Amino acid sequence: MGMTVMTRRIAGVLIAVLALGGCDSWLGDNKAPPLPGKRISILSREKMVEPDMGGAAAKIVLPPPEENDDWPQAGGYSNHAMHHMQVGDSLVRLWKSDAGTAAGKRRRLLGQPIVAEGKIFTVDASSRVSAFDANTGKRLWRAELTPEDTSEVYTSGGLAYEDGQIFAATGFAQVVALDARSGKIDWRQTVSGPLRGSPTVRGGRVFAVTVDNQTHALAAEDGSVLWTHTGIAESAGLLAGNSPAVDGNMVVVPYSSGEIFALRVENGSIIWQDSLATVRRTEIVGALLDIRGRPAIDRGRVYAISNADMLVCMEQRSGRRIWEKEIGGVQSPWIAGDYLYVLTNNNEVLALEAKTGRIVWVTEMQNWENPKDREGRIVWVGPVLASDRLILASSDGKLVSLSPYTGDMLGWEEAPAAISIAPVIANNTLYFLTDDADLVAYR
Repeated sequence: MGMTVMTRRIAGVLIAVLALGGCDSWLGDNKAPPLPGKRISILSREKMVEPDMGGAAAKIVLPPPEENDDWPQAGGYSNHAMHHMQVGDSLVRLWKSDAGTAAGKRRRLLGQPIVAEGKIFTVDASSRVSAFDANTGKRLWRAELTPEDTSEVYTSGGLAYEDGQIFAATGFAQVVALDARSGKIDWRQTVSGPLRGSPTVRGGRVFAVTVDNQTHALAAEDGSVLWTHTGIAESAGLLAGNSPAVDGNMVVVPYSSGEIFALRVENGSIIWQDSLATVRRTEIVGALLDIRGRPAIDRGRVYAISNADMLVCMEQRSGRRIWEKEIGGVQSPWIAGDYLYVLTNNNEVLALEAKTGRIVWVTEMQNWENPKDREGRIVWVGPVLASDRLILASSDGKLVSLSPYTGDMLGWEEAPAAISIAPVIANNTLYFLTDDADLVAYR
């Protein structure tokens, strides 16, 4: 890496202090006046993972940024491999809109916003889907998904788009299809249990995973059940769901049991299966085997991470493990060219060589709002990669950009409220949904 681990750690802390003391834009462009308020360190001083490069220089080379018109489902495209997207050099807030019911003790916001047809779609904590003009933030329509005979409060999953339809996975054990232009409900299909993750749609098929670890493949046209697959049921899991990854004739399905299956798209038959669990974890939280981060499929490889300290790269066709690391996380791994970016359960951001799993750099994010007393645990989400910036957001309401080449901090900005869902990008614009159900656009 060109410097010792101790030197790298001290340098990282100094960069953080300098960045927060004099960085004027959270994308690193010194045009705006300094942000007001007390300067704090966004980066932690504790490191649990070390680089594997043995002091050797490693120059990360990424594909150039590319503009994407849409973000049609959670994770972007159905394979969850977005690589390097494009945004403006200096992002400023474009608009903020009310997306409905905020998160609370009994209700959560789980679904990423999606972008299609020049609109952005959200689902709030009351299971209401809203459509907004992507350029102005004006709300175009709002649809109530909760059945009339239901009075209970449910936490719903997320959304997906294909061919003029929005598909919503709901906490009341239904997948609902809506017309993207009007919000009119086209059909409802009851499934085996509540859904907490976003559906994945491709080629006229909708794939949704229930909390009881069943995958349902539905026809996008009318919601009819094409096939189902059942994993091992778990009595406990993280309060969130997951989205399958689809590429070609394969759908890769993660379950809260730590199982991961590759199934045939047309009939759900098993191609291969694996378990992302380690035997050394004894902590209660670590014992939850959930694969909550969306798996990614890219150029014949599958990348997946579990809560139970297992990060793997597998051959897509056979499921053979190419490499593995005892690293746990609940955020989706981000593949970009020949490199993989991961946010761990210890709030560390890692850059790894995608082909070998070697760790190139490690950056430690702030763990506590009050580090001295270790109070106010901070939860980070992301990263997403856009225009040479890795962007992350936090539960204490911060947007942070890191260099994807070195891990150095480039800048940060206060968000209107806490953020528990990773941002999305389309048409050179960054969108995110806060826990207060504020939908915010930066361009």
